[in-house]
Amino acid sequence: MNESASVVAELGTVLGIWAHPDDEAYLSGGLMALARDGGSRVVCVTATRGELGTPDPEAWPPRRLAAERTRELARCLAVLGVSEHRWLGYRDGECPAAPASEAVAELCEVIDEVAPDTVVTFGPDGITGHPDHQVVSAWVTAAFERAAAPGARLLYAAAAERRVPRWQDLDERLGVYLPGYPVSVPDERLAVDLVLDADTAARKVRALAAQTTQTAGLIATMGIDCYTAWVGEESFVEHRRGAAVAQRPVAAVTRG
Repeated sequence: MNESASVVAELGTVLGIWAHPDDEAYLSGGLMALARDGGSRVVCVTATRGELGTPDPEAWPPRRLAAERTRELARCLAVLGVSEHRWLGYRDGECPAAPASEAVAELCEVIDEVAPDTVVTFGPDGITGHPDHQVVSAWVTAAFERAAAPGARLLYAAAAERRVPRWQDLDERLGVYLPGYPVSVPDERLAVDLVLDADTAARKVRALAAQTTQTAGLIATMGIDCYTAWVGEESFVEHRRGAAVAQRPVAAVTRG
């Protein structure tokens, strides 16, 4: 068993909660694949169907894109070996306007049912600064504090400081982050830091490639080797139960 697999094996049952299809694969695709390979249960929850996630809304109006991204996510999760998935049913770009109490209550029910040892989601920054990401982080944190069993862990996806310089120019050209992001994290603060082995990285890329509307253009532009390196690490910081969470300002952006 390689080092990353050993780390993931310690996470037990994993519950991932994300905003849009592809968030789960970009930020935890390797973790999910390794967990499933090790026999752990993995459950994925997605808040919206990402119906605004296109630069061409005429070709992909929201209803059509939502249906396609639903199919894409199913194919993606199948590649990763994940068979348990739930939708929360919110609209892309509208999570900040949703009643937080309802969302938190629904997530508490999921946590009660799944009984995760580890919950993974965005940190308060939302990685890219997307307001849906930030709000989902707040929902998950509140639900975890209320419903997770003693000893359960909440891991926030993080941008490892060591990786930022390597990819900064490319990320800027691609428009990955809103101004002021990513909020990088020094290595010593990382609770889980995965450098994916070649097979797992390739599997993660296959999973992402299944979400064609979101990734086909990127993969063609970057080339498969560069893209694989770009998504080949996953890092997380741990939220300490009962600790105050610093909230960053919510940015104005709607595409998921």
